Amino acid sequence: MNEEPKETEEELKEEPVIEEIDETELLKKKVKEEQEKYLRSLADMENTRKRMQREKHDTTRFAVENVITEFLSPLDNFENALSFVHQASEETQNWAKGFEMILTQFKDILSSHKVTPFSSEGQTFDPHLHEVLELEETEKHEDGAIIQEFLKGYKCGERILRPARVKVAKAPSKDEEKELEEQNTKGE
Repeated sequence: MNEEPKETEEELKEEPVIEEIDETELLKKKVKEEQEKYLRSLADMENTRKRMQREKHDTTRFAVENVITEFLSPLDNFENALSFVHQASEETQNWAKGFEMILTQFKDILSSHKVTPFSSEGQTFDPHLHEVLELEETEKHEDGAIIQEFLKGYKCGERILRPARVKVAKAPSKDEEKELEEQNTKGE
């Protein structure tokens, strides 16, 4: 007579409850994980949308800046031509007034796009703002000072659209200073 211990009804009832609690906890964890995945996906989509908007804005801004940069040289030439109008006849000066109005409109458009010229003469050379066309050895100006501006530079906000083209002062070298002194003493 092999008697196995018989389980009571209470013991039989407790086991399924434990399994149900474990299964419920497992399902809650899965739901929470899926919610986190969903929220991460939403955040990723929002970040992607913002990045694409920023890239589109940057591309448009660079395209506009490139077109504006191409117009700067003709505008400089237009401005230079109008600078000689005072030497022209009265009739030509009357025509020039109309062209000056057009030039002002172009400058207003540039200004509305935050494009502004910057002055370089008398400033210290900055390779980010200036392009050196000439170096002049002189003692009249400090080394690195801009003596002359050949072509205006333009900025769009803080970004340089076109560097100014300039002549920069350079201190004479020691050998040249000695030669100058010798020439001055011989001349006396």
